[in-house]
Amino acid sequence: MTITAQMVKDLRDKTGAGMMDAKKALDENGGDMEKAIDWLRQKGMAKAAKKSGRAAAEGIVMAVTDGKTGVMVEVNTETDFAARNEQFSSFVKSVAELALKAKAGDVDAIGALDFGNGKTVSEQLTEMIATVGENMQLRRAAKLESVSGNVGAYVHMGGKIGVLVSVEGADVGEVARQVAMHVAASNPASLDRDSIDQDALSREKAIYEAQAAESGKPAAVVEKIVDGRVNKYLEEVCLVEQPFVMDPDRKVGKVVSDAKAGAKVSGYVRFALGEGVEKAEDNFAEEVRKAAAGA
Repeated sequence: MTITAQMVKDLRDKTGAGMMDAKKALDENGGDMEKAIDWLRQKGMAKAAKKSGRAAAEGIVMAVTDGKTGVMVEVNTETDFAARNEQFSSFVKSVAELALKAKAGDVDAIGALDFGNGKTVSEQLTEMIATVGENMQLRRAAKLESVSGNVGAYVHMGGKIGVLVSVEGADVGEVARQVAMHVAASNPASLDRDSIDQDALSREKAIYEAQAAESGKPAAVVEKIVDGRVNKYLEEVCLVEQPFVMDPDRKVGKVVSDAKAGAKVSGYVRFALGEGVEKAEDNFAEEVRKAAAGA
């Protein structure tokens, strides 16, 4: 029986097993999902499987760069207690460095990398789940490369926010890092006007049009008001047009070109820890109890 990528994904969702473990389990059991689950449990992964349905919204975002390429990973766990554990933080750092060395920016590709101890990254993560007693997940990853410049990396608040920024131009590593810090603080919606989400822009424009129309002013005046507000909106959300956090008198694009003639920002990626993950609202006392009990 042919083992499809969807079958592997379904098994991973049900058990929390790594990609390679899930594929092997299906191969060994002729594609039978239930038998594959039992096989994983027999191999000592039952504890990890029990945790896989629990929300993991804490953890660490790690961004690293070698100057020309940057890689960022987000590894989640259930509680901040586990996230602050030295073993966990060391694991996340190692994963990011392995991904950078392999130039890998895809979760499955990173999960299949050799962790250096006879296990893959996914297998090592599964072992940590069983040891720590919390659901953990290599949730997402990104890679950014610069053709003729540098990639800057910045991690804020011990891994709550991570940013990669690519700047084209000679010897622009420092300004790339500074722009990464700006992105962490300002959270732009797009790189520039050409890359703005058109649906979001249309919604904003519709709001401005409705507000301006209520003024009772002539259509030509209303149009100018709307154009002015749209322009202001774009200046606020487009990275290269935002006032630079370290020097608000200059826009980000100007700061970059001032640092090196002809230099420009070519891309960025920003991860905020746990964004989009629905987290259970446990009270603090219950969280402490669970951590103490190793639940």
